[in-house]
Amino acid sequence: MDILIVEDEPHATQRLQALANELIPEANILATVDTVKKAVQWLRSNEGPELIFMDIQLADGLSFHIFEQVQIDSPVIFITAYDEYALRAFKVNSIDYILKPVDKEELNGALQKLKNLSGHTDRQKDILSNIAQAMEMLRKRYKTRFVVKVGEHLRTIEVGAIRYFFSRDKATFCVTDDNRNHILDYTLEQLEDMVDPEEFYRINRKYLVRSSAIKDIISYTNSRLRLVMNGSTDNDTIVARERVQEFRAWLDK
Repeated sequence: MDILIVEDEPHATQRLQALANELIPEANILATVDTVKKAVQWLRSNEGPELIFMDIQLADGLSFHIFEQVQIDSPVIFITAYDEYALRAFKVNSIDYILKPVDKEELNGALQKLKNLSGHTDRQKDILSNIAQAMEMLRKRYKTRFVVKVGEHLRTIEVGAIRYFFSRDKATFCVTDDNRNHILDYTLEQLEDMVDPEEFYRINRKYLVRSSAIKDIISYTNSRLRLVMNGSTDNDTIVARERVQEFRAWLDK
């Protein structure tokens, strides 16, 4: 059985190799790759393996993004250290997974499931087709709204209506499409983990901006970039020099 391992932790990779060789006498480890980018390159350049072991969280992002860039018809066993919410997403969508650290009996059980699927290509395709649904469920872990105080009242603000977040005088604010500032009870560091990184990027210590709110990008001194944000006259929306390359890559998706 030809096997591809997509895993960014060396110890986990070694354990998977050892267990695969023990549980599958005919196992042939074709390659081990540790990033989304390398996995896509390998799958584009080689015939699909008979089985893929795939960690969910890789060094450069979720392994689900591999499926957005290349067609995979091989059965996949996901390796995950994700929380209970994510596991429910997998269970609902009938995707096989095992928890880290990889347990021999669990792995053997997953292999038996795949063995029972042998020849049932429609069933395998059903499992793979549900990956997109699992991705959406995982993405919903990000905040969709914030509660803010307006005078004596509380109101909710949808994340989709927020142009950017900024910090000033030890306080954090969000700026909405109606050009209003609202104070939030979070730091920018906390907000980075709360909002979808596909939508928001931390350009410097003071600003976390939304891609769709960027009106213009202008070359600035010392190899930096200055952003013109919709409805904003702020002059501090400067992309830090050390973040310019990553910022450009973030935009170019």
